[in-house]
Amino acid sequence: MPNYKLHYFDIRGRAEPCRLILAAAEVDYEDIRIPIKNWPEEKASGKYPLGQLPCMEVNGVMLAQSRAIARFLANEHGLAGKTSLDKARADIVVDTLGDLSPHMVKMVKEKDATKKAELEKEYASTTLQACYKNLEKLLISNNGGDGFFVGDELTWADLVFMNTTEIPITGHASLDEFPKLKALYERVKAQPKIADWIAKRPETYN
Repeated sequence: MPNYKLHYFDIRGRAEPCRLILAAAEVDYEDIRIPIKNWPEEKASGKYPLGQLPCMEVNGVMLAQSRAIARFLANEHGLAGKTSLDKARADIVVDTLGDLSPHMVKMVKEKDATKKAELEKEYASTTLQACYKNLEKLLISNNGGDGFFVGDELTWADLVFMNTTEIPITGHASLDEFPKLKALYERVKAQPKIADWIAKRPETYN
């Protein structure tokens, strides 16, 4: 079994999908949480390939980019999909959710209270609704939407979806108009290995 060391801050953030994949696969790893105050010194050390986090150390080799790391882990541990077509379908879900990130970053960085409120309203009423509408279609196209996004087993697509809906700025309450997605969210959270991780993971603001 490879030796894994996950380097990130003491938040869920961009590293949480990786933690969820490792939890689902029951893989041991070192969860290295770097205090934000220490990041300038850590960054200056040169050990992080792109000068950013998260990074995953695999047998001494440092990998960067959160989605690339998550995809690697999913492939390594049977959570990427059984066939090339399944893997592509999982990637579609993950990339669709990834399209939300620029909108969330824009809202977080906006300092003007009025503009921030306008961005949040547009995000909730338009951007997020359009994303969920497309995801519900994708889910229903797989065996009627009563299982998972791909095939008949949990994949990283389901884990990334659940994690995205957990982000405060998104919120799983937005799923009320999408019953299949809402049921999937509850189904993924109830997976024994995932429920165990959620119960024991450190309490952080995100």
